[in-house]
Amino acid sequence: MPGSGNLAQVADLIREVAATELLPRFRNLSEDEVRQKRPGDLVTVADVASEQRIASGLAKILPGVPVVGEEAVEADAGLVDLIGRPGERCWIVDPLDGTSNFAAGKATFAIIVALVEDGRTVGGWILDVPNGRLAVALAGQGVTLDGKVVVGAPGGGSPSGFVGYKIRKAVECQLPGVRRRGLGPVSTLRCAGVEYLEILAGRAAFSIYRRTKPWDHAAGALMLAEAGGGAVRFDGDDYAPAQASDAGIIGAPSRQALVEVRAAFEALDLPLAQSAED
Repeated sequence: MPGSGNLAQVADLIREVAATELLPRFRNLSEDEVRQKRPGDLVTVADVASEQRIASGLAKILPGVPVVGEEAVEADAGLVDLIGRPGERCWIVDPLDGTSNFAAGKATFAIIVALVEDGRTVGGWILDVPNGRLAVALAGQGVTLDGKVVVGAPGGGSPSGFVGYKIRKAVECQLPGVRRRGLGPVSTLRCAGVEYLEILAGRAAFSIYRRTKPWDHAAGALMLAEAGGGAVRFDGDDYAPAQASDAGIIGAPSRQALVEVRAAFEALDLPLAQSAED
């Protein structure tokens, strides 16, 4: 695990990449700088440039530790196998979380970096690029948001939260009944990184996603755990970055909130675990 010096270097690196590769391109992309990897899944020149620069910087911080980046995995799907290697370390990088927002000129996007060791996340960094908010977590050492320690508030009431955008409509169809079971209004920012920061800031109490791409959730799940809560799969087992991408994730910043949200989720009459959507 990196020490405090390394921690500062990672934070400095992602701020530098945001300033040099993302912000100058925001609302300044030409049509040929945006393409679809598959229907509805965009990538831009900013994603690629950001990942390359982050990977180069991380190689200097921890020489020899491989980088599993979202765009690199697009070219070589076998890279994800590095995440679960026993006794080994790797970085997980989302160079531009919220690409669809970025491409549409919406100021909701982030950089996410996680460090995995022996199959578990031991370090996490999320930068809300347009607003400069930074969350940092190290396993066993807590989580900070803009330098302030975050401790999750206890559950209670009908908490609001975030749900993966493709399953949101299905959840909303049941909201009247769900509210009676303890789950409040749901929304989506289409940017998991910023959603995790909103939870840490106390403006939301949970998130639920069916798809669990490691670059979206490894860092955020660690942050929720370090705040006093955690993240679990739909089957109740603890979240792990190497888990199957359709295992689902339910996260909250306190154990009480996590229990309450899980109970509400289980009351839903929705086959989310079998859904082919997000």
